[in-house]
Amino acid sequence: MKTGLWGKYVAVLLMLTLITMVPVAKETAAWSKKEGAEATGTHGMVSTSHPLASQVGADILERGGNAIDAAVAIQFALNVVEPMMSGIGGGGFMMVYDAGSQEVTIVNSRERAPAGATPYMFLDENGRIIPFAVRSTHGNAVGVPGTLKGLETALEKWGSRSLEQLITPSIRLAEKGFEVDRQLALAIEENKEKLSRTAAKDVFLPDGEPLQEGDWLIQRDLAHTLKLIRKHGAAIFYDGEIGEAIAETVQAFGGSMTIDDLKSYDVTIDQPVYGEYKGLQIASMPPPSSGGLFLLQMIKLLEGFDIGQYDPRSVEKYHLLSEVMRLAYADRAAYAGDPEFVEVPMRGLLHPDYIKERQEVIEMGSVNPDVQPGDPWAYEEAEPSYAVVDQEEDRIIGETTHFTVADRWGNVVSYTSTIEQIFGTGIMVPGYGFMLNNELTDFDARPGGANEVQPHKRPLSSMTPTIVFKDGKPVLTLGSPGGPTIIASVLQVFLNVFDYDMGLRKAIAEPRIYNNHTSATRWEEGMPEEVRNALIEWGHRLETNPSSIGNVQSIFIDHEQGLYYGVADSRREGSAIGISKPGKGKRK
Repeated sequence: MKTGLWGKYVAVLLMLTLITMVPVAKETAAWSKKEGAEATGTHGMVSTSHPLASQVGADILERGGNAIDAAVAIQFALNVVEPMMSGIGGGGFMMVYDAGSQEVTIVNSRERAPAGATPYMFLDENGRIIPFAVRSTHGNAVGVPGTLKGLETALEKWGSRSLEQLITPSIRLAEKGFEVDRQLALAIEENKEKLSRTAAKDVFLPDGEPLQEGDWLIQRDLAHTLKLIRKHGAAIFYDGEIGEAIAETVQAFGGSMTIDDLKSYDVTIDQPVYGEYKGLQIASMPPPSSGGLFLLQMIKLLEGFDIGQYDPRSVEKYHLLSEVMRLAYADRAAYAGDPEFVEVPMRGLLHPDYIKERQEVIEMGSVNPDVQPGDPWAYEEAEPSYAVVDQEEDRIIGETTHFTVADRWGNVVSYTSTIEQIFGTGIMVPGYGFMLNNELTDFDARPGGANEVQPHKRPLSSMTPTIVFKDGKPVLTLGSPGGPTIIASVLQVFLNVFDYDMGLRKAIAEPRIYNNHTSATRWEEGMPEEVRNALIEWGHRLETNPSSIGNVQSIFIDHEQGLYYGVADSRREGSAIGISKPGKGKRK
């Protein structure tokens, strides 16, 4: 609803009430006072893309909860304050370092295609690919959501607080409301057409007008849904009234999902893909995400070039980054998919001889004019069961959210979750107040390749939650939103920290680039004009104007000093909060 002077006064009172209900003691939590500022703590750290979500997570840590408890509470809060980015209508990957066992485990809650999905469902009657704007807002785009099942699984495995406790702050946020920030207002304005097709219009377009920055957003239907989950757990979502409403809504928009698809959904517990770099051990996300595998491939490709010898804003550095991205993204498009359905040549893609083979096509001073996938199968015992199928590059780069938490016992969470595009399909479940994903557009539209649509299959992802270790201890968490640009964002922050010895704040703020094997290079403001001109002279194609790439939330842990450093990327309006006084709680 719009707010006048009286509305603004009420808004302030409500916000003060909310903050009182979810306190963060001033002596125990240090807010990042400005965008991109670095927070410090001695007993834990939270970094998210929204201050209210960071506040909720910090409060859990301050009261003695562990990192997993805080992560669950944060994800529920983000569903309320960042409804365009993630929520219970989507999925994601939660990477957990358990300090007790010293093991890294992933709760994989990636969405799955329903039983009625077919390899040809994104083609029209003439065999042509349905335009992205159409197929991404259709019921066929909705994958069976996994986020809630993932949260419940993580709590059962590592949590020390109940779901009822951890969901309550988000119920209050939904009921009492919060002030719409610039990011949400912009998302509503830019997506008002697709929101106007569904029940979302009543929430985000009251009286037909998009909510503006500074307006007060109350989400009563979402509060009702969260209360149902608080009372009944995930069962009501997967085998109850919420699930029935999801299936009915998807079918109303032309999809095939049924309640049986929701009943049969379950998460998987996965192990990371690991890599080494200059004495560091990197744990990242395996397939069905391409993130970790191709992050490691790019790091290995760069290892032979000693990229750190070049200035961080030099033509040589950007050239090398662009060339390894093009090689890795070409392989990604050809060979990555859900390992439950297809063989992914993970060993071959990272094999030293294959890396050397790919390095040999990189030439300093000249762009590779024709990047093609390599042949990692030459280093595998298995044979491919699918073809390499060219796809049309018509997909709009998606958005999502990443956040990270570390607690005083040494547990660490790096968590990326999503509904794919901004507001997903734009479809809100009527009466329940949450958005449905369009993750199935992450499948190839043209069938035949590793990532073709199949019933119950998980679409390829780029999410790259990552934890870096030194001497067996976690020292850095990384992750980002941004569709396929995620991998490039994580790579560059990693290099900035460990090759360029930048502090965390500067490492995240440094201008980034992104390039796949088919498009012009995307670049951020701050890249010198003379460097851009030099890249063009070397044969690179650059986009005409700068644009933002990713939004990295990160924690650096200094074990010698006993300090946690957290940064929320200034590309969004996030916040890092350091905890500097222990609360009462148990490790678990």
